[in-house]
Amino acid sequence: MFIYPMLLATAPSPFSDSDYIFEPKVDGHRLIFSQESSMIQLYTRHNNDCTQQYPELLVPFDDDISLDGEVACVDPATGLSDIDAVMSRLKAGKHDKIQRLTSTLPVTFVIFDILQYKGRDLRRLPLMERKAILSTLTLPGPAFGIIPYIEGAGEQLFEQIESWGMEGMVGKRKNSLYVSQRSPAWKKVINWSYADVYITGYRKGEFGWLTAVMDGSGKLRPTGIIEHGPGPKVKKAFYLVSREIVAGEDKNFVYLEPYIRAQVKMRNWTKSGMLRDPVFTKFIV
Repeated sequence: MFIYPMLLATAPSPFSDSDYIFEPKVDGHRLIFSQESSMIQLYTRHNNDCTQQYPELLVPFDDDISLDGEVACVDPATGLSDIDAVMSRLKAGKHDKIQRLTSTLPVTFVIFDILQYKGRDLRRLPLMERKAILSTLTLPGPAFGIIPYIEGAGEQLFEQIESWGMEGMVGKRKNSLYVSQRSPAWKKVINWSYADVYITGYRKGEFGWLTAVMDGSGKLRPTGIIEHGPGPKVKKAFYLVSREIVAGEDKNFVYLEPYIRAQVKMRNWTKSGMLRDPVFTKFIV
């Protein structure tokens, strides 16, 4: 049975609070694990069935259970979760490819909450009581793990997150109940990276600015689209200036001479050299 997950609000900066626990934020995709009468089903946060994608997770617990967590693929070179590898696993379609990826890109289900167990709905219990029950589980195989947490010391943990190059951390109020919606009781703090880019065009329909950086040979290399960050005044100023530097257009985009530079914050660079989730922060003069 699918349970819509509890989603995170965003904290503007790292914080410490004795009423919270703090966990590393795993760079993977959300997974709801459901086992009923020994039948296992796996769901993404959007209620897409992904049971067949992860054969190594189709190992039963000792009783009916519903769990919330993240699917991760660890890069052996860095010890960090590799989001591109996770997406390769999620998008694999053919059975033989899925079986091959099980060996070459094995996943781990990193569990951080227990929602139902042995026929009992646990969502109305405070978080720390759910954590206590979760800690008693016998995990069914090596592809399962339980995420660690610390109490209170969020800023100290975030310093470690930065030094390790991890995605960020999550702060959760100790007495929070599990609600199937976005809630300020759970807050994410992203370990942002920053980059300077050229804005080389814009989308004609839904808002989006094309970006590029100079490669080693001095040529522009596309790096994706900014879809978040600038307010109405910034957008107005951009479009006034962009009229003077139009280089061409097609059905979907207007292309610009590379005169406008901007700073963006982002999750990280993808392996293909693209900005991951870029957010505009300011123009560079």
